[in-house]
Amino acid sequence: MVNLVIVESPAKANTIKGYLGQSYKVIASKGHIRDLPKSTLGIDVDNNFEPHYINIRGKGDVIKELKKEAKAASKIFLATDPDREGEAISWHIANELGIPKDKECRVTFNEITKGAVKEAIKNPRRINEDLVNSQQARRILDRLVGFNLSEVLWKNLRSGLSGGRVQSVATRIITEREEEIRAFVPQEYWTIEVTLGNERAESIPARFFGDRAKKIKIGSQDMADEITKALEGGEYKVTSVKHAVKHKSPAPPFTTSSLLQEASKKLGFQSQKTMKIAQELYDGLNLGHELGGVQGLITYMRTDSTRVSVVAEAAAAAYISENYGDAYLPKSQRTYKANANSQDAHEAIRPSTPSLTPKSVKKMLTSEQYRLYKLIWDRFIASQMESCELDTVSVDIENSGYVFKTGGQIIKFRGYLAIYDAYEKENDTSDDEMMSLTRLPSVKEGEILTASELKKLQHFTEPPQRYTEASLIDFFKENGIGRPSTYAPIISIIISRDYIKRDGKFLVATPLGEATTNFMREYFPDIIDYEFTASMEEKLDSIENKENTTLGVISDFYKKFEIDLKTALLADKKSQFAVQPEESDVICEKCGAKMVYKTGRFGKFLACPSYPKCKNTKALDKDGKPSEPKTEAPELAGFKCEICGGEMVIRRGRYGAFYACINYPTCTFTKQKITDTGVCCPKCNSRVVARHGKGKMLFYSCERYPECDFSTWDMPLKENCPVCNAPLYYRKSRKLVVCKEKSCSYKREEEMTVIE
Repeated sequence: MVNLVIVESPAKANTIKGYLGQSYKVIASKGHIRDLPKSTLGIDVDNNFEPHYINIRGKGDVIKELKKEAKAASKIFLATDPDREGEAISWHIANELGIPKDKECRVTFNEITKGAVKEAIKNPRRINEDLVNSQQARRILDRLVGFNLSEVLWKNLRSGLSGGRVQSVATRIITEREEEIRAFVPQEYWTIEVTLGNERAESIPARFFGDRAKKIKIGSQDMADEITKALEGGEYKVTSVKHAVKHKSPAPPFTTSSLLQEASKKLGFQSQKTMKIAQELYDGLNLGHELGGVQGLITYMRTDSTRVSVVAEAAAAAYISENYGDAYLPKSQRTYKANANSQDAHEAIRPSTPSLTPKSVKKMLTSEQYRLYKLIWDRFIASQMESCELDTVSVDIENSGYVFKTGGQIIKFRGYLAIYDAYEKENDTSDDEMMSLTRLPSVKEGEILTASELKKLQHFTEPPQRYTEASLIDFFKENGIGRPSTYAPIISIIISRDYIKRDGKFLVATPLGEATTNFMREYFPDIIDYEFTASMEEKLDSIENKENTTLGVISDFYKKFEIDLKTALLADKKSQFAVQPEESDVICEKCGAKMVYKTGRFGKFLACPSYPKCKNTKALDKDGKPSEPKTEAPELAGFKCEICGGEMVIRRGRYGAFYACINYPTCTFTKQKITDTGVCCPKCNSRVVARHGKGKMLFYSCERYPECDFSTWDMPLKENCPVCNAPLYYRKSRKLVVCKEKSCSYKREEEMTVIE
């Protein structure tokens, strides 16, 4: 008997297999195996909000394998991800496998390295019920809000909509930014710049600041003209020269939010893509025999902590000392202040093995994996280095009572910029254009400078910039909305539901998003209130810390929500919040109208606005352009039409394949495509055939149907199972034969004969 280790992803399973040896078997649950049902609420509101979990459709084979391997194992270790979601997955697996609550079977590791995995296996613990309760509370809360909101939105906006708790807040954030932009009134302002020269004919740029007492904002051309006129008769005299040494500290290692932001800014990655690649780096990649085989390259990527282990600090210090010298090591070990909302459950995101440089593993990674790993590695090593030291100079120049300022700075000691310089330059958003990393010509107090050019420049204030994924995530973090593991899903969901769309790198509210936000403001103000959402996150966290209970948090929320829900269900605001479909430039070839964008269960498509008079639709390709209709020649059936003698061809409709005359619509003869089962009808002894039902489903009936009304979904065969001797039958497919006994796993593929 072997020890069984259950993880979430197959990639992680492959990595861990190499660490534990032949006495361990590692298999993957492929995420959750149980969840709330999709089609019903799944929560008993009248029975303390008891959730009703069911096995997820499509996970049957996975659950069978888990049970089979668990039955044969001497010990079971649940090694799902080290967070609330991972704890809940382990809890569901334990329930499904019948593992007792007090069993010490849970293992976690922040990094997938040989040492970390083996140490975790040595120290299993019980499943943390508080973490599970916290995750369940979030799941129940989101289901109560999402399921009920969807019903209200269907009634008052349009059918097919779905709502969400944090997603509604995210939509509001982006909608309000659009409202700010539309309401923005530009304000005029002016700047004055002068190019000065010294005795050595060196150029010195300077910008108008104000007078000796204060900074002056130039609001009109008349004011700018007045100042420049006063300057014409005066001389430019250096009144102050200040030298200083400035120390610039490195940024802390990445958290989830800062990684998502930097990957968006520096690499152009969308948040979902960043998390996908980070998961691959965490789960483990094959680096080849020389670099240790399969191993995880980074620590766990869902974290809000900047904390780093002592071992990682020592490894980084050794690398820095060897490659850059001791001068690049800080005098004392760096620590970074945690955010007020931080849970600090895991370390920061860092390389698992700092000695594995990006250059050493580049050949083993894809381009995108390499770029993200390099960003994480560079940021971590830089965070453990000495500060950058800058020599700065700031100069005040006076003319006719007005003050101009200029300055410059040069690098005295590079410090962490030895690694992170390129990223810093990309991120340089300093408003002081005169304080760039350039050397200013030497000047002295009292020196008179000569003006070679004086410019007056008109400007207008700009509206607030639309949110990018990076700035939206920053807003989430600053306002306590969501948690690191939810940032990427929130953005992808509101885009997929057509509340938000991308415009280049920016996120823009759609008419549907704005209408939904306006409706929520009126009927569910608490749900989209920033402070309320942040406080709810804190309450969910408090369950993990045993300061609150799932029932207490959910029932307190539901009292007010239920009242708002009843009010909204009684409302009839479809005319007030009606969303006009977005018009396209595509002309309907059947009626000449401009087609509009619609959203169905398979995504966006074009439809004629004259529906139901004109039912013309067009699919859209991946670029959002109308896709060309397929013009493939129809497949011939091999027999003639019984009415006109034309060729019969195979067509496919909503109920599956059928035969139709090639001369349609002149000839409308059709014939259903049926399949012989080889079984006799129990009512009239005719043949039983398989027929297409809705979609791809099949049902079985007498070939004389409807004269003979025999029909069934599960068609029995004349033979019995070779394993357990139970009856065999065709299971909703003409190719699959299965055993009637549920505990028996016998099945085989078998084609039936087609009856023309």
